[in-house]
Amino acid sequence: MTSAESILLVTPRSFGAGDPALRPDLEMAVREVRYNRLGRPLRAEELRTQIGDVDGLLAGLDEIDASVFAAAPRLRVVARYGAGTSNVDLEAAAKHGVVVTNTPGANAEAVAELALGMMFALARSLCHADRVTHAGQWPSMRGLEIRGRTVGILGLGHIGQIVALSASSLGCNVLAYDPYTDERVAATCQARLGSLEEVVTRAHFLTLHLPLTPETRRIVNRALLERLPKGAYLINTARGELVVEKDVLWALDAGQLRGAALDTLEREPPAADHLFRRREDVILTPHIGAHTEEAAMAMGRHATHDLLAVLSGQSPRFAVTSSQGG
Repeated sequence: MTSAESILLVTPRSFGAGDPALRPDLEMAVREVRYNRLGRPLRAEELRTQIGDVDGLLAGLDEIDASVFAAAPRLRVVARYGAGTSNVDLEAAAKHGVVVTNTPGANAEAVAELALGMMFALARSLCHADRVTHAGQWPSMRGLEIRGRTVGILGLGHIGQIVALSASSLGCNVLAYDPYTDERVAATCQARLGSLEEVVTRAHFLTLHLPLTPETRRIVNRALLERLPKGAYLINTARGELVVEKDVLWALDAGQLRGAALDTLEREPPAADHLFRRREDVILTPHIGAHTEEAAMAMGRHATHDLLAVLSGQSPRFAVTSSQGG
């Protein structure tokens, strides 16, 4: 089967945003394109009902488990619209001969800029100041200057490197923990590598840019938070599962954290009674890190390229697994 005979399912709601030619270009290249109309990532049971005759899936943060692959006998490729693959059962994909691709670096600038914006917002209580001023109040408020502070970065990949270089240019001391990189990489972004202990115990701002793996899941727990300097700030634009939310609440109540800015949560969207929603010291955003026009265009083009490449029998640029199980 060629790409021109293929049926595709596209689930990300921002696919084609800022790039009006992307959807028509994709539709001209294949037999049929179906879009997710729910405006949110699909659960596994929802995907199973839609994927039986689908050859290619261009996926967002959908739940793509073993049952989805078992229900998709024609599926040849899952092109992730983003870098993370924690929601994809890669072992099941390889077992079923499905190539999985991603778009590393395509949204790095967008996510890094959000992390930096959150750093400023926390230091100057911008969200609280906006709310009370709109409410008719005019309080005296005191913040912190970022220059001279230590920014601790967990994860020095594409995003972490941009954050490091930007923070350094602002006059911050930048410490990074990443066991999979080296001093040469750190030096290019004006950071210094340290142990997890050193980074955590010195960070005034701790910002997370780690992939979600068995080793990093729930890495920000009470034991780690207790080692931060008292009054530090936490920023998470990576994955909600990196953080133990009840331990963050403890740290805020104890004054160990002065504030937190979270673009990702364990459960999205959070429940109506989620305690973070009632706190003035927590900034919440609805997983918008990658949602800029520029990032959407780059992710869309990269994912589309690799999806069509696989369906045409060619090698993708960014394969996470191969049809041979690699």
